[in-house]
Amino acid sequence: MPSTIHRRQWLKQSSLAALGLGYTLTSMANEEGITRNYGSEKDLINLGSNENPYGISPKAKQMITDMIGQANRYQWNVPSLQAYRKQLAGKFGLTEEQILITAGSGEGLGLLARYFTKGDIVTANPTFGILPNTAKRLNTTLKEIPLTYEKVHDLPAMLNAITNETSLVYVVNPANPTGTIVSPSALKNFCIEASKKSVVLIDEAYIDFVDAPNNESMLSLIASNENVIVMRTFSKIHAMAGLRIGFIAAHPALITKLEDANFSSTGFCVSNLSMAAAMESLGDEQHRKSCKQKNEAARDYTIRELTKLNYRCIPSYTNFLFFNLKNYPGDFAQDMAKKNVLLRYNQYPDGKWCRVSIGTIEEMQQFIKLMQQL
Repeated sequence: MPSTIHRRQWLKQSSLAALGLGYTLTSMANEEGITRNYGSEKDLINLGSNENPYGISPKAKQMITDMIGQANRYQWNVPSLQAYRKQLAGKFGLTEEQILITAGSGEGLGLLARYFTKGDIVTANPTFGILPNTAKRLNTTLKEIPLTYEKVHDLPAMLNAITNETSLVYVVNPANPTGTIVSPSALKNFCIEASKKSVVLIDEAYIDFVDAPNNESMLSLIASNENVIVMRTFSKIHAMAGLRIGFIAAHPALITKLEDANFSSTGFCVSNLSMAAAMESLGDEQHRKSCKQKNEAARDYTIRELTKLNYRCIPSYTNFLFFNLKNYPGDFAQDMAKKNVLLRYNQYPDGKWCRVSIGTIEEMQQFIKLMQQL
C-alpha cells in the first residue's frame, strides 16, 4: 500500500513541469509519474489519465469476487479460462488465431515498437506516446506528421510520408491527446493504400465513446489484409485501467510472426481476475451505456463553460478534451496541481494546450470554478 505523501512534498518530487512542458501528451513515463507519488491524497481530482471515474461493471466486480479463490492458479489451470482467447475473439467477430491478449494496450504498443525497428515509423504529432517514445529510445527513425489546424490526423500527408523504408504507420483514432476522429471511410481507404507498403496500426482505445456511424472499427480489414493491426483495451469505457487487459488483432499470418518473435508470453502477463472481469464487462452493455451518457453530459458541460470563457475547445469524441490556453503565463499543470487538480498541458508551435480528462459532473464543475478564477 503506498504511503501518504504531503502534497507539497509530492509536488516537489514529481516536478509537474515535466508533466507539462516536458510532456508532449505522449509519454508513458509521465503517465506513471502522475500516480506513483501522491499516495492517498483524498482531495485530489485526477483529470490527467483519461480514466473512467464510474468504475468497473457490477458484473465484473462480482466475477472478481467469484474468481478470487482461483487467484493462486495460472490461467491454463482454470477450466473456465482455458478457451479464453477463443471466447474473447468471438465477442469481436474474430477467431482466436487473429488476436493476442496483452496487459492493456500499453504492453502491446511497447512490443510493437520493438518489433518494427527495421525502417522508419510514420506517426502523428502529437499522439499517444508509448510506441513513438519507445521507438526513439531504440533509435528508430520517426516521421512525425503534424495534425491539421482542426487537430485531426493529416492522412494525405501521412500517406505521402510512407516509403519502401517504412515499417509501420501508427494512427490513434479517436486521437489522443486531441479527441478528434477521422471518418471510417477515410480511415479504411488510408489503411488499404498505406498497407501496400507498410504495416498499419490503428489504436482504437477510445472507440467505445464514439456514436454510430463513426464508431466503425477497422477490425473488418484484418481477415483479408496481412498488413493491418488493430489495438484494443479495456482501460477506458470498461474502466479497467488498473486491471491491465487488452488485445492485438491482426491477420493470422501476422499474429504468427509476432508470436514467433517476442509476443509469445503476452497472455501470460494478464491475471485470471482481469480476464474473467473483462469478459463479464463485455456482457454488461447497460453499464457501458451509462458511463458513456454520463461522460457526454460532463464533457458537453465542460466544453460549453470553457467556450463561455473564450477558450478554443477542439470537438471531442472521447472522455477527454483538448483546449487552447491562450496566453497563460506560467506552468498550467503545476499551477492546477497546487489546487489539487491533475491534468496535462504542453507548449506547441501554435500555443499552449491543455488535455483534461472528463471526470464526474461534480469534478468538472469544480474544475470550471477554478478556470473562472484565472
